[in-house]
Amino acid sequence: MGPRSNLLMVKPFLMLGVGLIANGNAGVGTMSNMPAELLLDERHILGEAAFAEIVVWRVRMPVRGSAHEYRYRLALVVEGECVLRYDNEAGKGDHRHVHDKQHAYRFEDAERLLIDFWSDVEEMLK
Repeated sequence: MGPRSNLLMVKPFLMLGVGLIANGNAGVGTMSNMPAELLLDERHILGEAAFAEIVVWRVRMPVRGSAHEYRYRLALVVEGECVLRYDNEAGKGDHRHVHDKQHAYRFEDAERLLIDFWSDVEEMLK
């Protein structure tokens, strides 16, 4: 997957404001009982043993620790193991997991989030 394919992955995310796609894939992780509107639920098969999952909700109030209207989970799973995950679970705010380590993540906007995620996916799958 090259830089051009990353741009193709970003386009659907830019349309979140119009209430895009909910396809009901079984997910990686869970969400609390917070009222939310599901905006995006996608699974991208990246090979025999790898897939990426992108799930985004619009929330009425920011998740505790975040300052924006999104609750999200973007994950890369390779051979049954989640090796990369961007999320903003309550209390921890925006962050990413790379293997067993957690790192702070500075959320700018939905477009940048997806660009950063796909960039990391591309790097990890090299």
